[in-house]
Amino acid sequence: MLRIRLSRHGAKKDPHYRVVVAERSRARDGRFVEIVGYYNPALKPVRLNLDLDRIDYWVKRGAQPSQTVRALINKVRQST
Repeated sequence: MLRIRLSRHGAKKDPHYRVVVAERSRARDGRFVEIVGYYNPALKPVRLNLDLDRIDYWVKRGAQPSQTVRALINKVRQST
């Protein structure tokens, strides 16, 4: 089963995240199918970029967003 979730990158105590489509059983930072966005909460203002077309594509094919990614998607959809 595919999940749309965050993959952590960056230095210690300075994380930024990629929003990726990955198999549920893979490690958090392991192999993924596609990068569909990125999220950097450390910047002011927070940097959030999601490719909603690709996210919708993967959701139609059965991928399930994690709770955090679902909240980020809602935030982006409300701001546009």
